[in-house]
Amino acid sequence: LGHPPFGHTGEDVLKECMAAYDGFDHNAQTLRLLTKLERRHARFPGLNLTWETLEGVVKHNGPLTGKGARTNDALPAAIVEYANAHDLWLDTHASLEAQVAAIADDIAYNNHDVDDGLRAGLFSFDDARGLPLFGPAIEGVESEFPGAPRDVLIAESVSTLIGAMIDDVVAATRRRLGELAPLSADDVRRAGVQIVDFSPDMKLRLSGLQDFLHENVYRHHTVNRARSHAKRIVRALFDLFTSEPETLPPQWRTNAASPQRAVCDYIAGMTDRYAIKLHQRLFGGGPFI
Repeated sequence: LGHPPFGHTGEDVLKECMAAYDGFDHNAQTLRLLTKLERRHARFPGLNLTWETLEGVVKHNGPLTGKGARTNDALPAAIVEYANAHDLWLDTHASLEAQVAAIADDIAYNNHDVDDGLRAGLFSFDDARGLPLFGPAIEGVESEFPGAPRDVLIAESVSTLIGAMIDDVVAATRRRLGELAPLSADDVRRAGVQIVDFSPDMKLRLSGLQDFLHENVYRHHTVNRARSHAKRIVRALFDLFTSEPETLPPQWRTNAASPQRAVCDYIAGMTDRYAIKLHQRLFGGGPFI
């Protein structure tokens, strides 16, 4: 929910633009969206979600403080403010449900990127045959469906890869649950490890796949061109709305701690398509109403 247009590319730009104004973090933005920005009730802001839901939003990737924290970076102000009012146990892991959501996201985006890369022609089956995780999937599909159309081979290979990751997570999670034997949700939080996770062997093989995607997809010149264009769109919108706040819709002008945060909230809520069309209207020389 808190991702701005163009995903991590848009987030990087907003981080730079907001560096002097408490920064930008998509998890913190999700929390702000769910507890402040959404207006569905007359008596209070936000969606009135449960503690467990908001805890999962903030901590689905693991603890934010203490020995298990993934980073020593300062916590976003929005998370600190909310945790001070409603203790989110930031030094513990999240619930099993939140951990499942986190690992499902990992599986989804890795396989989505494989699928996109193949269909866009950024790499071929031959390029990926040597990969420890995807190579066997390709070979198995080609052996089972000889002569199948390329689109079918792509779909079947990605489906095989998804299945292998899910099977690994299920087996590894059962093993950890058996070893830790948690008796309550709080036992899960205090386990000291992410219970719902890949096995060490799958993590190693997945690391090889991610290295391949970085080299052949994320750093591909056509992707870099699109990313560069996306950065210019987000930065141009931010600069315009902060320098000319009267161009901001009225409901966004007073709904934040600072003018910069109001602009950030407005842009962060845009879809890719909306940001592109708005940029074209404002800067493209065509109709602007």
